[in-house]
Amino acid sequence: MRENINEKCAVVGIFNHAEASKSAYFSLHSLQHRGQEAAGISSGDGKRLHTIKDRGLVMQVFNEQNLETLQGHMAIGHTRYSTAGNDSILDAQPVHANYDLGQLSIVHNGNLTNAQEVRDALIEEGAIFQSNMDTENLIHLIARSKQGKLKDRIIDAVKKIEGAYSLVFLSRTKMFAVRDRFGFRPLSLGRVGDGYVVASETCAFDLIGAKYIREVEPGEMLIFEKDKAPQSIKIFEPTPKHCIFEYVYFARPDSEVFGQNVYAKRKNMGMELAKEQPVEADMIIPVPDGGVPAAIGYAQESGIAYEMGIMRNHYIGRTFIEPTQEMRDLKVKMKLSPITELIKGKRLIVIDDSIVRGTTSRRIVRMLKEAGAAEVHMRISSPPTTDPCFYGVDTPNRDKLIAANMSVEDMCKYIEADSLAFLSHEALMHSVDAKGTEYCTACFTGDYIV
Repeated sequence: MRENINEKCAVVGIFNHAEASKSAYFSLHSLQHRGQEAAGISSGDGKRLHTIKDRGLVMQVFNEQNLETLQGHMAIGHTRYSTAGNDSILDAQPVHANYDLGQLSIVHNGNLTNAQEVRDALIEEGAIFQSNMDTENLIHLIARSKQGKLKDRIIDAVKKIEGAYSLVFLSRTKMFAVRDRFGFRPLSLGRVGDGYVVASETCAFDLIGAKYIREVEPGEMLIFEKDKAPQSIKIFEPTPKHCIFEYVYFARPDSEVFGQNVYAKRKNMGMELAKEQPVEADMIIPVPDGGVPAAIGYAQESGIAYEMGIMRNHYIGRTFIEPTQEMRDLKVKMKLSPITELIKGKRLIVIDDSIVRGTTSRRIVRMLKEAGAAEVHMRISSPPTTDPCFYGVDTPNRDKLIAANMSVEDMCKYIEADSLAFLSHEALMHSVDAKGTEYCTACFTGDYIV
């Protein structure tokens, strides 16, 4: 459980399906964990595009009546957390516009590192922006391109942007999926009936009965057209630098991300953590839900009993006003509750996936000790988060990251634990069966790719 670290956006595209908008709706339900601030869908019937978007959860934005208005055999959808832009309906996606080739909608997962530079240049040329999103840059770049075909205009546009992007475009007759050359953000291709689906995670495939085919490759564009197999175009030479935090926390455990099962990787992290950072204890408990797979791995490797010593209330909404320390503490208690009879008098190993500011970890330690725990040893299944992300993750500034400003010993004192230890960078890479060159680990190393 973290404070102020969020990915978070998800994209989905459905092509050649009789109920494309409903399939997009159910897919977005599966991807709700990636963004809870706004949701939207654009559909196409071959003649025009229809768009509905609003602030709120997927089930709040859509109902049976408005889904019926999203006609057509193709649709794209988005759930949003504001990594760039503001929490405003104007910043909800899809981004939709009319231009000289017709209508166009775009959904985007990621963050453009040169967005302000591109935006300023477009404004100097007379462009008028309706939102604060970096995604809107693409609408203007495409509209101003001198190329005759939309395919070539999209290629023109993405060659002018930098950073992280998994993009899905919808015109009146075609759908396009594009991934940046580094493959920062995940994007997978599946088959659903006689049609196709692309989505940020494969968990979106399961609910609609789609079959996973492969990842959209870094630097690749896929073009979906009626009665044709998807056309693949290599826009850039791939230089894979996948976001390691997808494995640490963002992706759902039942997803295949970057071609590998997320649950298995998190369990591996827990096993490696047990090897590197053992401690005598009576019980291992996870911080739900993020710490569960790693805690299971730690327990299996260490032989110490695993228990669900903390229960999470899944029905707590967002808390907008937290003016006092008492309110902040109450928020944690509303979400997490210790099982007192289970943990009283026990030496606990508490497994979590990361520590950002440290305030939530401190509240959890206090809660467990107030419930009677004899000792609380915190073990984190990733390295210390020392640097902010600029590729589509909403992390605090470096001066707000506890690991950037304290030693592990000082962090331990701050969160009031009996001991604190993190997974090493080397063990993390070993856990995901990867070489360091294949993943972006800037949040742990400060080694930025772009």
